[in-house]
Amino acid sequence: MHVEFTEEQEALRRVVRDFAESEIAPHAERWDAEHTFPVDVVRRMGELGLFGIPFPEEYGGGGADLTTLCIAIEEIARVDQSLAITLEAGVGLGASPIHRFGTEEQRQRWLPDLCAGRALAAFGLTEPDAGSDAGGTRTTARLEGGEWVIDGEKAFITNSGTEITSLVTITARTGEGAGRPEISTIVVPAGTPGLTVQPPYRKMGWHASDTHGLTFSGCRVPEDHLLGQRGRGYAQFLEILDEGRIAIAALAVGVIRCCLEQSVAYAGERHAFGRPIGSNQAVAFSCADLAVMAETAALLTYQAAWLRDTGRPFKRQAAMAKLYATEAAVTATRAATQIFGGYGFMDETPVARHYRDAKILEIGEGTSEIQRLVIARDLGLPVA
Repeated sequence: MHVEFTEEQEALRRVVRDFAESEIAPHAERWDAEHTFPVDVVRRMGELGLFGIPFPEEYGGGGADLTTLCIAIEEIARVDQSLAITLEAGVGLGASPIHRFGTEEQRQRWLPDLCAGRALAAFGLTEPDAGSDAGGTRTTARLEGGEWVIDGEKAFITNSGTEITSLVTITARTGEGAGRPEISTIVVPAGTPGLTVQPPYRKMGWHASDTHGLTFSGCRVPEDHLLGQRGRGYAQFLEILDEGRIAIAALAVGVIRCCLEQSVAYAGERHAFGRPIGSNQAVAFSCADLAVMAETAALLTYQAAWLRDTGRPFKRQAAMAKLYATEAAVTATRAATQIFGGYGFMDETPVARHYRDAKILEIGEGTSEIQRLVIARDLGLPVA
């Protein structure tokens, strides 16, 4: 298919690129080194309208589509993955469940601040013993006196402990069904007694992204904080993750494009044996491979986004985009680091930061193995 963006989408790309290069790129290395979550810049991203892109104007959103959001995520990711995942998770995992499954009262209560970037929301799915096997959720929620009483743990939750985090939507067992537990989704506002935000993780990458474990001990929220239909939490999170995989693929596209741009520039500037290293076939071919990866990842990503935006089935294409783009991003960062040589091993180069950051792309929002499983099942194979 031919991917062609609208004039409005190309205008947004220019605005976001200018913002990323002027407000994020000059500081990304320092934020990474200091493990700083730049809340003021996140607020400015909100003022730019980035957190409201796919939501209706009545809630303060931009009324655009997933393709437009992917463009913004791609441009942020070119300069810093931490801020890109802050945007992706804040929209796709944080606000989208409220918009998709919430009552009108819940939307009016929480979406305006989320769309404006005045607040962030998190999605608590993963647990210490339940990652890819999300059906193994052990966190429980029982009704008692018109309140949900929640006990359990969540792990690796993005945007869960910032000073502007307003809520976390969690999956929890609310009963036992036939053959599998009844899993529901419940909104827990930040600061609710019984909710403890654990200290931030020491991570290999994404140092400027906020990530915590969460503990629930007798945490009580009103019964009307149930999000969507009781017992539909498992299906709801699968629906959210299908779209999230496309957004993660867009983030990976931005990473690959950065590696290509940086490598081509360095190959023309760096001299060895009296000539630019880009005149050597080994380096030139590596740059050519990066260009192929960038184009292929972008085509898969925006095809999946187009299918979703036009109401067509997109589950397999989302898995393909996420699988290829994220694995290509890991390969691209390794190749770029090799082209840069010793300089690529230094933290002050963007390719070094991208190298450390990229690995998680193959894991979060569905591992590469899960994507292959989704694709294989869609092909009709009887995989377990």
